Amino acid sequence: MADTETTPAANCMARLKSYVRTRKGTILAAEILISLIILICYAASLYGGYSAVAICEMVFAIIFFVVFMNELDKQFQVVNWIWSDLIRAGIGAVLYLITSLICVIGGAGDGARIAGGVFGLLAGILFAYDTYTIYLDIKSSRQHTAAPTDDRV
Repeated sequence: MADTETTPAANCMARLKSYVRTRKGTILAAEILISLIILICYAASLYGGYSAVAICEMVFAIIFFVVFMNELDKQFQVVNWIWSDLIRAGIGAVLYLITSLICVIGGAGDGARIAGGVFGLLAGILFAYDTYTIYLDIKSSRQHTAAPTDDRV
């Protein structure tokens, strides 16, 4: 009897594998991974203050990954998850680009800071791509809504 039942851990792992194969899941997983790499680089540098951006963006990406993977966005409709994700990705792109340019330009002699800056530039591009895909999703969902037809003039 126990062979036919699935354990909660196996069910969670199956959902994780199937969600990572989607476009949004791949983007969020890549954002988490690159934020972790940036966090390691900034932690190894002489100036560790830049790691706050990587920590915040990684935590927010993990939260949205879990929410979308478990389809909690359909259960908790108090929050507009698509717009929240758009704002998260847009702010992440801007913050990564700004801090990475500062680190690359002023990081002479600190290889870990420069490496974190280069990975940060890549993360800024990835977050900007995420923002663009979310914007396209919002735009396409608005175009497919039916317009009210009123015959009165």
